[in-house]
Formats: sequence, C-alpha cells, structure tokens
Amino acid sequence: MPPFPVGMHAVHLGMGCFWGAERKFWSLPGVYTTAAGYGGGQTPNPSYEEVCSGRTEHTELVLVLYQPLAIGLDALLKVFWESHDPTQGMRQGNDRGTQYRSAIYVSDAQIAIAIASRDRYAAALLASRLAPITTELRPNVPFYYAETYHQQYLSKNPNGYCGLAGTGVSCPIGVMP
Repeated sequence: MPPFPVGMHAVHLGMGCFWGAERKFWSLPGVYTTAAGYGGGQTPNPSYEEVCSGRTEHTELVLVLYQPLAIGLDALLKVFWESHDPTQGMRQGNDRGTQYRSAIYVSDAQIAIAIASRDRYAAALLASRLAPITTELRPNVPFYYAETYHQQYLSKNPNGYCGLAGTGVSCPIGVMP
C-alpha cells in the first residue's frame, strides 16, 4: 500500500479472477509489487460479497506497480493480453459476471500506449479469426484494495483455483500497425 517509492508507475488490469491474474505479474523483473482489488464500478470501497453480487458493477483487478526503466507498459500489456481471453465479455471461462470482465485502467499519460496495444492485439486476433476484443479501457478509475485474504492468494495456496486461459495468439509488442 502507498506510499510507494518515487518513480513507480501503476496500471490496473482485470483479467477475470484476480488470484491468477496477480500471479502472472508478481515475479516479472521490474514489477515492484502487485495487489488484488476492485474498480470500474459504482460504489466506493466495495467488499468481495458486494462485487460478486453484480450490483456494484466492479471488476476484479490487479494493481501492478512497476519501474518503467526496468519494464515498460507494453511488456506488461503483452502479459495481460496473452494470459486471458479478452473477447469473452462479462466472463473468463466458467467464471461469469461483471466482476470477471477484461479491463485496463490507466493514467492519462498511459492511455495512448494502452489503446495502441489493444489495436495491435485486435488485429492479431482478427488474423486468427477470433472474436473482437471486449476489454474495457478507461483512464483514472479508482482502485479499491481487496480483503487481505485475497492478496497473493495463490502464493499462500499454490493449488488454489485459477481459471485463466489465453487465446493462444501472441501479442505483437513494439510493432506498429
């Protein structure tokens, strides 16, 4: 939790269940820390039970705090795109509901990078004859930390549930459309 060291950047990523999503990022070189949380909904400080009810419209997120000189946003978004299926709307695999939608919430300074990344991956999906991307992409969405037992859950429970599965399509980072 804040305060974080100077020079860190944050991105909030929704890929379905936050347990598996958080595990995808916590060991990447240049990632300072990760946290499970909620965002994109209508109520401040929602609980897990409220989010799962579907009434708050929040999605499960992972806060990825990173050192931009060690790992770029493009590289983080490559992991994001390749680690889940961003074409499934309000679900990931068997997990269904608004809390499982794909989402990228960034700062104003990061939005152009996120849009370009989305557009490059959309072209790759189209070339593979897959459905269009349904990922929600918005700037400046508040992040609310999830309960303590959700933080680094799969580190504490290595055999815990993780329903993440990608499309098998590689994300072309650093390649201009």
